[in-house]
Amino acid sequence: MEKITADDIRYPDLAEKRFNTRYTGKPESIFIPGSAEDVVTAVQAAADSKRRLAVRSGGHCLEGFVSDPAVQVLIDMSFMNNIYYDRGRSAFAVEAGATVGEMYRRLFLGWGVVLPAGEHPNIGVGGHVLGGAFGFLCREYGLAADHLYGIELVTVDRSGKAHIVTATREESDPNREVWWAHTGCGGGNFGIVTRYWLRSPGSDGSNPATALPKAPSTITTFRVSWDWNNFDKTKFSQLVGDFGSWAQANSGPESPNRQLFSLLFLNHRNLGKLEMKGVCTAGPQAMQLIDEHLAAIADPLGLKYTRQIEETAWLQFALNPFPELFQPGYDKVKAKIKDALLRRPFSKSQIATIYKYLTGSDPVGGGLGMATYGGRVNAVMPEATASAQRDCILDIACNTGWADPAGEAASIGWVSNFYKDLFADSGGVPVPNADNGGCMINHPDTDLADPKWNSSGIPWHTLYYRDNYPRLQRVKEKWDPGNVFYHALSIRP
Repeated sequence: MEKITADDIRYPDLAEKRFNTRYTGKPESIFIPGSAEDVVTAVQAAADSKRRLAVRSGGHCLEGFVSDPAVQVLIDMSFMNNIYYDRGRSAFAVEAGATVGEMYRRLFLGWGVVLPAGEHPNIGVGGHVLGGAFGFLCREYGLAADHLYGIELVTVDRSGKAHIVTATREESDPNREVWWAHTGCGGGNFGIVTRYWLRSPGSDGSNPATALPKAPSTITTFRVSWDWNNFDKTKFSQLVGDFGSWAQANSGPESPNRQLFSLLFLNHRNLGKLEMKGVCTAGPQAMQLIDEHLAAIADPLGLKYTRQIEETAWLQFALNPFPELFQPGYDKVKAKIKDALLRRPFSKSQIATIYKYLTGSDPVGGGLGMATYGGRVNAVMPEATASAQRDCILDIACNTGWADPAGEAASIGWVSNFYKDLFADSGGVPVPNADNGGCMINHPDTDLADPKWNSSGIPWHTLYYRDNYPRLQRVKEKWDPGNVFYHALSIRP
């Protein structure tokens, strides 16, 4: 394993490999390990020299936790990308540098199985799974973290020595608590995960073809589009309200519609369209579920809309989902995304706020996205994993993006005030209560720790972890007592 510095021709590509180009880091050195032992060597060198350390898998962090000028040593996991069935542990082993797309491909072609995970195939498994991970199949199969059997972790003990530890969900495992912390706590907290073992609860793993959920044979996708100009405030409120009502009625673990996942894109009016996209894995029954879904949301508006239905093989879809969402340049954006989980649909006053921000004269590119949530995600108790939000119906996100640096201040101001006004009744943030579930750490937002934007009196960690935070602090104290691994929203010792 080499130490790559700024005078190496590989340095620019490695230093600038990131999704959100709003952030730029200039580490003194970059390591690309090929084994867990290499990671130990790199971590030990950083710990011995007291240098700030960060790890990167796919580089898709929405905040500047990795691309931080304060980071001096960067460990890039992309060479550790092996995926195989581990007979000794009766589970699939996935190294942290693999991408979600490569994991989908290997699991499907090798054994016909799937891990419910993220939407874009280039996301890195390393940072994704340990944040909970949700995507197109979460309503049917739960979060990726719900299928996490074990981890291989490099961490630093109280004496300052880096070492490898393995931990599983077995009740008899003395390291079980650090496994639990990796089922939704997010990255950069306790050490560096080098390998995941995946096996669904209830499976003994003796047959790899049943160790994880069976992949769908086909995916039926639907796309709906309306002309924004056909909407007034009343029609807009009806669309948002009906989408929320459907999500609320179909968020239970046993919902017959849990095989359907839908996204509503409430774009700013200057973008011209409102859109809904979704997927259904119900095979021959897919069209019935889609028709019923649109009958509950699109048809009552009485407005003309375009409708597109396609059926594709699972792997074809998984490796190129909704290409229009991930066009060339998607991985070079400057963006600010502010996430929240809802337990109830938006209120009338919240819908009025959304309409106000999406129809204003602000020259911004952005909007609000709403994704159906729940289903099998809600079948798990909040304390069973570090992902505590197990009673929600929607994941929503206020978002904006810009290309010209001159547009940054206006764009960030617009989206930050939009979010603050949306949750005005709870101090500008989705405080866990009867209406809100908090936030998801896979979509981090440092504003939640800033009193300017969070005036609720509720700390950021309650929004992300609810009642699980004290337990996570105890794990932090034991496994990273020197706080070697930290960032703006990491677990505090």
